[in-house]
Amino acid sequence: MSSRKIAEWHAAGLIDADTRDRLLAHEAAHARPLLLWAVWGIGALAIGLGLVSVIAANWEDIPGEVRLAVHLALIAASVGALFAREARLAERSPWAVEALAFVAAALGLTFFGHLGQVYQTSSPLWQPLAVWLVLFAPLLLLTGRSWPTALAVVGGAAWTAWEYAGAQDPFGGADDLARDLWLAFVLSAPVAFAPLAARARERSLRPDFWRRLEQLALAYAVGCGSLATAVAGWDGFGRGLVANEWASLLLGGVVMMVAGLGVVPARPGVSGRMTGAIIAGAGLAVPLAYAADGATVPAALLFFLLWGGIAAAALAASWRGVFQLAIGVIAVRLVILSFELAADLLTSGFGLILAGVMILGVAWGAVRVSKRFAPREESEA
Repeated sequence: MSSRKIAEWHAAGLIDADTRDRLLAHEAAHARPLLLWAVWGIGALAIGLGLVSVIAANWEDIPGEVRLAVHLALIAASVGALFAREARLAERSPWAVEALAFVAAALGLTFFGHLGQVYQTSSPLWQPLAVWLVLFAPLLLLTGRSWPTALAVVGGAAWTAWEYAGAQDPFGGADDLARDLWLAFVLSAPVAFAPLAARARERSLRPDFWRRLEQLALAYAVGCGSLATAVAGWDGFGRGLVANEWASLLLGGVVMMVAGLGVVPARPGVSGRMTGAIIAGAGLAVPLAYAADGATVPAALLFFLLWGGIAAAALAASWRGVFQLAIGVIAVRLVILSFELAADLLTSGFGLILAGVMILGVAWGAVRVSKRFAPREESEA
């Protein structure tokens, strides 16, 4: 906040002189020397790029074992500094801890690629990702404080799950019910971070981190539910890649519903109940999408029900941003549905005019609904 804005507020009569002075004192005490930080950042970046350039130019001349040893030493130094100085670093700047944890995890992830390069080995991508997740997810969960670390944990779990599922031979065991159910469980497992984060959120000294982790698990659940309805609209099920699609989708949906219900007792209150309801609703949409496979309108209606439920939950919990997002997503899907049902009209000029008018109308309606019914105040999810 600039001192100019504070002066304008005082001149407009929005704040009194005492409030103005307190705001100015607070801003002065918490001022961030952005220019100085930028200079330091540019200098550090130049040194880092120089080191990378020197190493890259002499990469082949450095023995592989030496490179791996240095890589391991950097990981050990990062982890050691993190645990030895975490409290002191957090007192000075929580972002320092966040950056150090992220660097340690990034070094750990790149180590597996480095190892494969030195020893000329290869493996499915999910294997090094899984090992990295086992080794570094506990570190990130113990030290994380904000978005980057939470995204690394949930994103890493989701990436590993989808890589694992994609690496399986879809034709190698077409009638293997146990395999298909296991894959469904693996793909839905990242949603389990939601009840874990909800429980830890009320008991941890880092509630912001656990809130972000819960939100990302919620987003993953909604993404899975929305993807299932989209696949149903495209007639994507029943193509023989998975012989037991119904059972697999049912199990995946049940896992997500159980995770959603687990959030409610872990975090009592309106926000916790609405979060659990959204996750459970997304889980319910997964098997229902199979029943709507190949039917454009029912699949779209299921999508509207899912996101309409999200909008209703956002209203109940006073999540203004989530409500506006839900209205926007519904509007976009409505436009897509209109194109799907009247694709032939787009081949003529008159049809394009109608499509443009319809898009403007839907956008206008979405903005009106968002402004009129959105919660006036944003509540923490």
